[in-house]
Amino acid sequence: MTNELTFNDLPQVVAELRDEVIGMRQMLTSLQKDNGQRKENTHHPMSVEDAAGYLKIPLRTLYMKLGNGAIPATKPGKRYVLYQDELDKWLECNRKNPVPLTDEEQNAAILAANRRKPNKADWR
Repeated sequence: MTNELTFNDLPQVVAELRDEVIGMRQMLTSLQKDNGQRKENTHHPMSVEDAAGYLKIPLRTLYMKLGNGAIPATKPGKRYVLYQDELDKWLECNRKNPVPLTDEEQNAAILAANRRKPNKADWR
């Protein structure tokens, strides 16, 4: 026995669909609110000692990189001030192993790298 819809059933079916869409919209807005609240602000100042602990590098190495200007920091007086989000960006930019590419990105890179010689018949 199949469940066939008739013209008289349409208002009831449309009302059910509308209720489902409203429920999905409410669920989506609640999920978006949850994702927005989880994101924390990491732009807070750190001392050199805290930054060395965060980066897990020796203090001398950190001072050497700060002196060279390799690590982003500000020096309002005698002391350096570093921010965690800037350190995270610096770590991502100086990564030795690049982030793995998706299959589509790999195909695009291969196609861009492979160039064919032009046909001499087309030159005329």
